Amino acid sequence: MAEIKFEEALKKLEKIVSDLEAGKLPLDESLKKYEEGIRLVQGCSKILEAVQKKVEVLTKKEGTFQLKPFEDEQQQDKE
Repeated sequence: MAEIKFEEALKKLEKIVSDLEAGKLPLDESLKKYEEGIRLVQGCSKILEAVQKKVEVLTKKEGTFQLKPFEDEQQQDKE
């Protein structure tokens, strides 16, 4: 699947869910939409994981690891 923006994938996923919930599609079309939905969910999950890695940093404090918000290098330079 080609690179797709999160918002676009989410919009497509919402349409697929709506189509499937309507229950008017033939079985083979429903299966195709379901499979596309699964691919979109996997793509969205990868995007979210990448974003999470960018905004959280694991730090060691007093012998334990803790997550703290990511501080942009540009923001640090300004301070």
